[in-house]
Amino acid sequence: MPEPLLSIKNLAVEFKTDDGIVQAVDDISYDVFPGETVGIVGESGSGKSVSTLSILGLIPQPPGRIVSGEAVFKGRDLLKLKKKELQRLRGDEVAMVFQDPMTSLNPVLRVGNQVGEAIKAHYPKESDDKVKERVIELLRLVGVPNPDVRYTQYPHEFSGGMRQRAMIAMAIANSPSLLIADEPTTALDVTIQAQVLEVLKTVQEETDAATILITHDLGIVAELCERVLVMYAGKIVEQGDVHTIFQNPRHPYTIGLMDSLPKLTEDEDWLRPIPGQPPSLINRPSGCAFHPRCFLSQGRLPCHTEVPPLRSTDVGEGHLSACHFAEELVGRRSKFAQPVGAS
Repeated sequence: MPEPLLSIKNLAVEFKTDDGIVQAVDDISYDVFPGETVGIVGESGSGKSVSTLSILGLIPQPPGRIVSGEAVFKGRDLLKLKKKELQRLRGDEVAMVFQDPMTSLNPVLRVGNQVGEAIKAHYPKESDDKVKERVIELLRLVGVPNPDVRYTQYPHEFSGGMRQRAMIAMAIANSPSLLIADEPTTALDVTIQAQVLEVLKTVQEETDAATILITHDLGIVAELCERVLVMYAGKIVEQGDVHTIFQNPRHPYTIGLMDSLPKLTEDEDWLRPIPGQPPSLINRPSGCAFHPRCFLSQGRLPCHTEVPPLRSTDVGEGHLSACHFAEELVGRRSKFAQPVGAS
């Protein structure tokens, strides 16, 4: 087993608000290995984005605060780095693709210059000609047509999909070891989403960068990821390889997420939402945070009084679930799962 590229241990992040302390990330641990794609899924407010933004020093402090934990990247704890050290690392060894490219790009600067800035910021002695050549090469790699012409255009002259491609080009400009994509297709229509996902897949094949893909879309996870972390109320409630998660889920929340998706092979009049609402992160439910919405809880005392540990399941090595009664889900496959070998 290779050494992890990124190892997050016992990370906890909170935000101070007028209503109280929001426990956005609550004691999570996971590894990312070189070259792999890890998906982080969950409803809005589950802590997906905060968990990655915090390790890169991108949450406002205050009101945010990293309470505990470590994030070791290539032997260095990112949480202990000084501001300038983090700035040197961001955009070079670690890069991020945000969900709204229009707010990430400066509307009054040419796209080519903005992508080039990512290179110049870390390699200021690089000649302008070399930088321009590299930018055009990057735009071509991510599928921007006529990159020589597009280089001189402004963000408003790009479509939404093209802007996201430009952001991906900017992220990979310095060949990072780790790429974090935060809901990269949320603002795009379905056709453009598919194109951007294909770009991300191509980029990973070309650069061999490890990727953390943050999304609420399980279809994207099935398409791109090798491993999956399912988050709920700031905690990881299930993790494992993508095949196992879809074929043999061992947490009621994971099953609820998958069953809430429409399926083309079934004729249904209604979607199946998870009942209830996500919990308040200021006043969490006692015991398992999911128990008020859980079909498995049924008033059982452990679900109400004991926080379930993230533990190994019967499915296999590396598969973990934070459910007191995970074994009762044996054979309870989601309707989203396909038979082994199906496409």
